Amino acid sequence: MTAELQSAPVTLPSVQEKGEWQPRVVGLDLSLTSTGVAGTNWAYAYRPGRRRSHERLDWLLAAIALSVKDGADLVVVEGAAYAQGGQAGHHELAGLWWLVTQYLWRHRIPYAVVTPHGRTIYATGRANPAQEWPRKDRSRVAKGMVRSVAVERYGVECEGPGRYDQADATILAAMGLDWLGYPTVPVPDSHRRALEAVRWPDLIPAAAN
Repeated sequence: MTAELQSAPVTLPSVQEKGEWQPRVVGLDLSLTSTGVAGTNWAYAYRPGRRRSHERLDWLLAAIALSVKDGADLVVVEGAAYAQGGQAGHHELAGLWWLVTQYLWRHRIPYAVVTPHGRTIYATGRANPAQEWPRKDRSRVAKGMVRSVAVERYGVECEGPGRYDQADATILAAMGLDWLGYPTVPVPDSHRRALEAVRWPDLIPAAAN
């Protein structure tokens, strides 16, 4: 979907051409209660508090727009977790997803969509890294594993109530940088295989120059 919506391919400069230059990639882990937003060496969680319905969507969209409007070369958005489609708030969350991607499309900001499993594979090497734990604990343990990767591998201190959302967004941003040819740290091939399942926009990675 995203490839058709973007403008003509853009070739980003190579590291050799720009020295230590890196593209500005933003990761978005969309949530109605705590949206994670991250880039290189930083992460935030936007929490709308008691806002609900249209007011909440409007507040979140405005906050996200501030994070991406000033020169983002690529935004990596987490896609829907379809297994959770029956949960309360799913309809409104889908609305937020479309509002955000529509904003990116309208402002010609290239974006890619990564599944929750793809994000977890890139972080840990496995889609279900807590499979050995009791079923009731798996989600919590897996979130903790991803957060540990964000802190230890990427040096981003994901703290507070939105720490897991910050961590997810950090991994998404790292995926975008890696695909563009500007990985901040080495990542094993067993983790990088997650990049192959992403439908990336019409940007030409520096590695292909």
